[in-house]
Amino acid sequence: MDINKEIQKLEHVHLEKPQKVFTMYLNTDPSDPDQQGGEWKIHLKNGLNNFESYLQEEDDSDEKRNYWAVKEKVHQYIEENEQHFAKSVVIIASGDGTVWFAERFQMPVKTEFYWEETPKLDQLKEMQQDFPKTGIVLTQKNQIKVIDAELGRLNDTQLFELDLNTEDWRQHQGPHAAQPSMGTGGAKSSKQDEFKERFEANRYRWYKSVAPKLDKLAKEYGWEQFYLVGDKEELKDLQDNMNKEAKDMVNKNLLDHEEMHVINEVVQ
Repeated sequence: MDINKEIQKLEHVHLEKPQKVFTMYLNTDPSDPDQQGGEWKIHLKNGLNNFESYLQEEDDSDEKRNYWAVKEKVHQYIEENEQHFAKSVVIIASGDGTVWFAERFQMPVKTEFYWEETPKLDQLKEMQQDFPKTGIVLTQKNQIKVIDAELGRLNDTQLFELDLNTEDWRQHQGPHAAQPSMGTGGAKSSKQDEFKERFEANRYRWYKSVAPKLDKLAKEYGWEQFYLVGDKEELKDLQDNMNKEAKDMVNKNLLDHEEMHVINEVVQ
């Protein structure tokens, strides 16, 4: 999902009676002290019922029908996705189906409900400003992991592994495989020392060769910001050879950590 494009589309929505746009920001964050008992369900019920009570006093039966259609769609989405909720849910919808935006986010929101001629986009824009399209590049010697994220959630993962025989970087999508065995006991220690010496001697040249590939990915993903994570010497070699400037360089070994843990550790 390209949130910038979605926001631009929603900015052009302006409906007239009996059509209106329903906007919902729902806090479902289980770490929030006010959400320990799943209070979001009560807030959702009250928010939806408040509009229904208001519309019962109105004479416009078409507007009522449009709201009921939206309410049914909201309930259906909640039922289908409840088990996968993170910190928030945002729904923007119209009764005739011409407007439908429904997403689960890893970023908190303030619970709000609107039934107006236009969508209320303030919180969505704030989320986008706080966590725009972001890249995280993690290094660990002959492995480099690339994480593409936006609005606190993982979009994609790529792994580059250096083939020591050909000195070419091989690109894989998804989680990386376990490191090949280097033997046992003294043989293992000897091979590890040999690999370390060879890597340190060729590190700059090898990282220089992969830097254009990372710049290309950054452009394809449309990163507005990116972070470098790993050994400080490795990060310096990469940054020296990349066109894109990192927002920050984090001296931590997180390559083998789960992607969402990395996102929370580095960005949030």
